[in-house]
Amino acid sequence: MDFKQEMQCTGAQEYRRLSMKWDEERMYRALLEKDASFEGAFFVGVKTTGIFCRPTCAAKKPKRENVEFYSSAREAILSGYRPCRKCHPLEIKEKTPDCIERVLNLIDRDPHRRIKDSELREKGLDPIFLRRWFKRFHGLTFQAYLRSLRIGLSLKQIQNGEKVTDVAFDHGYESLSGFTGAFKKNTGNSPKKDSTKNIIHITRFQTPIGQMLAGGTEQGICLLEFADRRMLETELGILRRLLNAHILYGVAPHFKALEKELLEYFAGNRKEFSVPLVSPGTTFQQKVWNILKTIPYGATRSYRQQADIIGNPQAVRAVARANGDNRIAIIIPCHRVIGENGKMVGYGGGIWRKQYLLDLEKGSFPPVSRQDMSE
Repeated sequence: MDFKQEMQCTGAQEYRRLSMKWDEERMYRALLEKDASFEGAFFVGVKTTGIFCRPTCAAKKPKRENVEFYSSAREAILSGYRPCRKCHPLEIKEKTPDCIERVLNLIDRDPHRRIKDSELREKGLDPIFLRRWFKRFHGLTFQAYLRSLRIGLSLKQIQNGEKVTDVAFDHGYESLSGFTGAFKKNTGNSPKKDSTKNIIHITRFQTPIGQMLAGGTEQGICLLEFADRRMLETELGILRRLLNAHILYGVAPHFKALEKELLEYFAGNRKEFSVPLVSPGTTFQQKVWNILKTIPYGATRSYRQQADIIGNPQAVRAVARANGDNRIAIIIPCHRVIGENGKMVGYGGGIWRKQYLLDLEKGSFPPVSRQDMSE
């Protein structure tokens, strides 16, 4: 019996559990490693105890044959599991703490300002907690985040014609050599050599199926990928080369619009995205990506159908390869392309995520609220 037949023969309560079965081994590894990047992506039910947990639960890890995976706490409860008293899976733990919000607001008001640990303590903020939070959600420490932000701002000033010396002192550096050294450490080149470089700012968003890394330029969004995708570093390198750019943490003009539209999408209130995109690629890739955007919300096509639309029925493999090269997940909906026999194949973010997105668009389960997606 194939997967499609298996789904037709089972009850609705089991549907989403089966839709995730391809990646269950990966999720089990995440459970054993207490991988925080999977927070919100799944819940695990323990058959021997009748409880369900987060991926990061500190309780003793059950054997593989004693666990079931669920895409939501609601689903686990409907399957008869009780919430764990150690990890409290019904609590929203990913909300941005108030102290982090205060720091982010401080940075927004004065991004050039240096913030020392002593100043953080004076404001009642723990520098160690701040460092760990930024490391977890952004992949770098708070001070590294500030340095990246300042380098991006300084590069823009230099590109606008300001003198390197003036920019260095504006950002609080005591010497030109100190500024040049910091600039080289972050970009690999001196400020003068990089005066023609573009900037790709990156940030992270929390979603019900894991963290996503977003990249943006002045013109639009150029990257939206799941943070645990294996090819992510390769994609960043390609973008860096194609756009002649540095990749730095910071704020891009279209990030707020992207966050808003992602929230609406996962809440089931948005079927089309309007945020501007920047997706450099070959002529063939551009053609494939443009056709992807014509697949209606809630519908799917096969790779062969995509090749037929392009006008080259023999290009099925090339179409599949171009789909895999798509760097803007969800918005350019490569998840809507499936195998000719209806099988879920070929998704860099994981087959279970592909199934989740298709189920969401078909209204197979309740949408996710804004609170569920907050950090």
